[in-house]
Amino acid sequence: MVNLLPDPIEAEGWVCPAPLRDSPTIVMGHGGGGALSAELVEHLFLPAFGAAAAGAGLGDAAVVPVGGVRLAVSTDSYVVRPLFFPGGSIGELAVNGTVNDLAMAGARPLVLSTAFILAEGTALTELARVAEAMGRAAAAAGVRLVTGDTKVVDAGSGDGVFVNTTGLGVVDDGVDIRPEHARPDDVVIVSGDIGVHGVAVLSCREGLEFGTAVRSDTAPLHGLVAAMLATGADVHTLRDPTRGGVAATLNEIARAAGVGIEVTERALPIPAEVRDACGLLGLDPLYVANEGKLVAFVAPEHADRVLAAMRAHEHGRGAAVVGRCVAEHPGMVVARTGLGGTRVIDMPLGEQLPRIC
Repeated sequence: MVNLLPDPIEAEGWVCPAPLRDSPTIVMGHGGGGALSAELVEHLFLPAFGAAAAGAGLGDAAVVPVGGVRLAVSTDSYVVRPLFFPGGSIGELAVNGTVNDLAMAGARPLVLSTAFILAEGTALTELARVAEAMGRAAAAAGVRLVTGDTKVVDAGSGDGVFVNTTGLGVVDDGVDIRPEHARPDDVVIVSGDIGVHGVAVLSCREGLEFGTAVRSDTAPLHGLVAAMLATGADVHTLRDPTRGGVAATLNEIARAAGVGIEVTERALPIPAEVRDACGLLGLDPLYVANEGKLVAFVAPEHADRVLAAMRAHEHGRGAAVVGRCVAEHPGMVVARTGLGGTRVIDMPLGEQLPRIC
């Protein structure tokens, strides 16, 4: 007799594409900048650090008073795959990313440390390209690379080149920019097209073609921030929407400040090529990473002044007002759709595109 039944299904081998919140082990979503990342910090690291982390903020950079000077310090690690992609490489990301984290605290970046974790067997020519890219990016940003470290792991334990950079900067008197300072009636401004970096890396990683060339937007933003602050405007909050995209950034700010945020979908600057690529792949551009954009929360009476200053700067020419803060639905982000309805923009659980920076 012929057996028409399929072979038994081995359920033990299944892998859920979404990270499991009750997983006893680290999953990719823990590095995605969303809810799982926040839970890891709040429920594991901070309790484990105890008194040593008392008063630690959860912004892009910490501001520490030292001898009458306010120093900003930030650290970040970069594991992007592939190492080189249209518009940049892990080298540019490692410099610009940490420079931008300092800038989001209103700091003037001064120096960076560099640390490399290298896999045995990595081509020296590839490492040289990364290092040269870092040198060029540091020179363009006006920061110095002053110290560093190198470690090598055996083949198979790493993935080519991982980079960590730590940055120091100075925050001028009168500048106090934090996520919790956003308040009702603030105007929400995005500095330009969103979702470009994530799509650029994805197209290179998966060998996809989107009809037009999509290049990463990686860039240092401290000059743009300086131009905004030079207007004398009341800038309450700045963030660069990297992992988790604009959606994660807005949710973090809404929860930190205890405000609601309303976004107008039609006002979001999403390039056609990004929108098309995301539509093809089932992604939401709001959740796709950026590496050369910022989100600003500005007092309404100063919004036009800040917007003009941003549009006059090379990294803010596409700046647009995309929403506002409200007293209603605190901690929640809502989008007004093109059809006149509303939808909730939730905090991502993990990340649509892992290892994007």
